Amino acid sequence: MEAANLSVAATGVALPLGSEACSIGPSPGGVVGSTPGGAALPGREPPFSVFTVLVVTLLVLLIAATFLWNLLVLVTILRVRAFHRVPHNLVASTAVSDVLVAALVMPLSLVSELSAGRRWRLGRSLCHVWISFDVLCCTASIWNVAAIALDRYWTITRHLQYTLRARRRASALMIALTWALSALIALAPLLFGWGEAYDARRQRCQVSQEPSYAVFSTCGAFYLPLGVVLFVYWKIYKAAKFRFGRRRRRAVLPLPATVQVKEAPQEAEMVFPARRPVVAFQMSGDSWREQKEKRAAVMVGILIGVFVLCWIPFFLAELISPLCACSLPPIWKSIFLWLGYSNSFFNPLIYTAFNKNYNNALKSLFSKQR
Repeated sequence: MEAANLSVAATGVALPLGSEACSIGPSPGGVVGSTPGGAALPGREPPFSVFTVLVVTLLVLLIAATFLWNLLVLVTILRVRAFHRVPHNLVASTAVSDVLVAALVMPLSLVSELSAGRRWRLGRSLCHVWISFDVLCCTASIWNVAAIALDRYWTITRHLQYTLRARRRASALMIALTWALSALIALAPLLFGWGEAYDARRQRCQVSQEPSYAVFSTCGAFYLPLGVVLFVYWKIYKAAKFRFGRRRRRAVLPLPATVQVKEAPQEAEMVFPARRPVVAFQMSGDSWREQKEKRAAVMVGILIGVFVLCWIPFFLAELISPLCACSLPPIWKSIFLWLGYSNSFFNPLIYTAFNKNYNNALKSLFSKQR
């Protein structure tokens, strides 16, 4: 689907800010540059205002930060042997998809937006490559979030059955299915003739506008994983609440010691010091495990929350617009598009913020380089 141009009415300058990236539904055509009087100037590049330069600078910084931060997470996982296991392989898969979004999708999207009328001047072959990577990488990034949530859910609810070997097999299967499904959604138009991405006459490059493909790709790329992560996190919350409540009830176990002190006050000094260290050790062990599971649950919750906030405005607009034959203002389409892209920037920040091992590994990595 195609986002609209970002117009700066105050200066009379139109900034095309929006592309077909990660887009999966039909949208209206673009707007060419305009003069202060309102006359259209087809084919002529409009001058850049201060606001336009500021917005472009922020987007370039977002692209660079997304690429570098995800690349740093990948390098850390590859160089630290302790990270060569679950769930770090799921984090690595997410980082790969986000690196590709920053390296292959976002720059070409920005170039397309900055052209007058959002015309595609890079040819049909590059258009197909860009659209394919667009849908592939964004879909893989979204499904990787769902895979991380599923892994955390099974870790909490099936602690005994979900052994290290089972966890390794499950994560490998989820990664394979994630990329296979993403490739199917991205390559379906090319493999099955499901619409055309490039329009040579209008110089337009966008995701296939076939209604059936729009429904298939939108549901497969967002609404299905959205349902998975919301259901999974609801189950995680219920399971964690049940386990934490059961541990708090177990903390009341030292009551027999109080009864024994009353019945045999002469032995109180012997009984109480003998039992207190045991009870204190059990509570500290439960507290450590509880805090670890709480941090993991909070990390998954924030990861899912940021994912929903970043992507749901864009996909809601893409679902509602074709049904009601209406369209949002161009500036909001552009904001929703880049808000979705920004999810690839937030993912590595969330991983490192809630994992002290990543922080220590990053510090040691920089200290070794010095």
